[in-house]
Amino acid sequence: MKKKEHLPFFGIGPFYVGIVVLMTVAGMILSSRGYLDSGLISWARVPMLVLGIVMIVLGAVIYGSALFMSRIDDGIRNNRLVTNGIYAWVRNPLYVGCMFVCIGILMTAGNVWLLVLPLIFWWLMAVMMKHTEEKWLHELYGKEYDEYCRRVNRTWPWVPKKN
Repeated sequence: MKKKEHLPFFGIGPFYVGIVVLMTVAGMILSSRGYLDSGLISWARVPMLVLGIVMIVLGAVIYGSALFMSRIDDGIRNNRLVTNGIYAWVRNPLYVGCMFVCIGILMTAGNVWLLVLPLIFWWLMAVMMKHTEEKWLHELYGKEYDEYCRRVNRTWPWVPKKN
């Protein structure tokens, strides 16, 4: 990628989100049709439902914050590395937000077999980002991006580390 270029507006994200959504839908269909009934734990149904709703809301807040408050589209258009707002807490908030919503949906089913999927979602995001967008960002922003990576987690929102 040349220095004057900027990241694509849609990068690898739609591919990742599409996979996660399809896996979530497939898991929910399998669960609702009784194929995963051995994973139903009646005493965990209410806590998983509550936690699922919390994850859905948290995912929506993270996604909305990245899109509307941090203005990632302006950062891409103006070829500026966005490190403020939610991007100070997690490097991939759009994908993390979608992942959290899907995890929340899975949790509402109350089926422990579906809890394997979030591990796959996390692994897939880590691998895809490391081999695509992170390479592009390193080429574009060099040391600035490397320092950002040292401070901020890739896939899990957390208080940023100090310089």
